Amino acid sequence: MNASTSMPPLDAATSGAAAFHLPAIEATADAALAARLQHKIDHKTKPLGALGLLESLALQISLIQRSDAPALHAPQMVVFAADHGIAAEGVSAFPQAVTVQMVGNMLAGGAAINVFARQHGFELQVVDAGVAADLPAHPQLQARKIAYGTRNLCIEPAMSRTQTEAALTAGMQVVQALPGNVVAFGEMGIANTSPAALLLARLGGVSIPDATGRGTGLDDAQLLHKQAVLERALARHPASAPLDVIGELAALGGLEIAMMTGAMLQAASERRVVLVDGFIAGAAALVALALAPAVRGYLVFCHRSAETGHRLLLAHLQAKPLLELDLRLGEGTGALLAWPLLQSAIGFLGEMASFESAGVSGKDAA
Repeated sequence: MNASTSMPPLDAATSGAAAFHLPAIEATADAALAARLQHKIDHKTKPLGALGLLESLALQISLIQRSDAPALHAPQMVVFAADHGIAAEGVSAFPQAVTVQMVGNMLAGGAAINVFARQHGFELQVVDAGVAADLPAHPQLQARKIAYGTRNLCIEPAMSRTQTEAALTAGMQVVQALPGNVVAFGEMGIANTSPAALLLARLGGVSIPDATGRGTGLDDAQLLHKQAVLERALARHPASAPLDVIGELAALGGLEIAMMTGAMLQAASERRVVLVDGFIAGAAALVALALAPAVRGYLVFCHRSAETGHRLLLAHLQAKPLLELDLRLGEGTGALLAWPLLQSAIGFLGEMASFESAGVSGKDAA
C-alpha cells in the first residue's frame, strides 16, 4: 500500500464506495439580525460607509456566526495537493515532478504558505488528494490519495464518478476533523490551472481563450498551445443536459479541486468562515456553488490573482475580493494575506465606540 495513504487509490472500476450526499447548508440571510448589525455599524464614530469593504465583511462574518459579537478562533489552513494527467500535453512550464517536490518543501516548512501560516497563527495541514508519487508519513500530511493523479482529460474523463464522489467526501471529512471556526483553502498541483479554466468555461460560460492564463509562466507560444489543448479537451467532453455538476467535475476537474469543493461544502454546513484563495480555489467555489448555492454567504474571496480567468470567475460570481496583489502562487497565500482584514473587521465591530458612547456628535446633530 502507498505509504501516504490509508486506503488503496480508487480506480474507475472501484465499487461499493459510499454515495456522496450534500451536507445540509443553511443560508446566512437573516433580515432582523442584518438590520441590527447595520445599525451598529452605522453608529460607530465614523461617516456612513467610511470603512468600506470592512463593513460588509463584518456584516458577513456576523451573519455566518448568527451573532452581533462575532469572534474568530483557531484558524486552519488546508492545502490540497494532486497531479493532473493533462500535464502530458505540455500545458505547464514546470514538470509534474514539482508537485511532490513542493509538497516536501511545505512539509519541511519552507514554502510561502508556511511563512504566512506561522506569521498569522494558522495551523497548516497538507492533504494528499492525488499526488502521482508515494509520500512518506508526516505529522502535517493527511493521507487521502484517491489516485496517482487524474487521467489525461484530452483523451478520457479526468476522474470516474466514483473517484470524484470519493474526493468530495474526503474533503468533507478533512473539515469535520478540524477545530476552529475559520478555514482557508489552498492547493498545489502542476497543470491545475487547466482544469480550473475548463470548469470556468463549462460552468461560467467563459471562452477558453479568456479563461486560460499563463499558469506557472508560459510564454506566448506556450499559451497558444495551452489554449488549443483546452479547446480540444472541452470539445472531447460535451456539456451534459441537464447540467450534471458532479459529472462535469469528473470529466474536467482535478482531485484537489474536487476535494476542496467537498471541504467548502462541509465548512459552510458547520457555519465556518471560508477563506477562498485564487483561481484554483475559485474554481472549487464555482463547483460548490453549482451544487449548493447557499454556500455563497460563507465564502470570503480574499484576492484577485494575476491568472487571466480569475477576474472573469469573480465577475461571474459577483464577488469583490479583498486584495489584488498580482499573486499567482496558489498554496492559499492570498487567503492568509487577507486574514488581518478579517481581524480588523471584527475588531472595529466589537471595540470601536459608537457616537452615543463616545459623546461625539453625529452628522445629524443640531
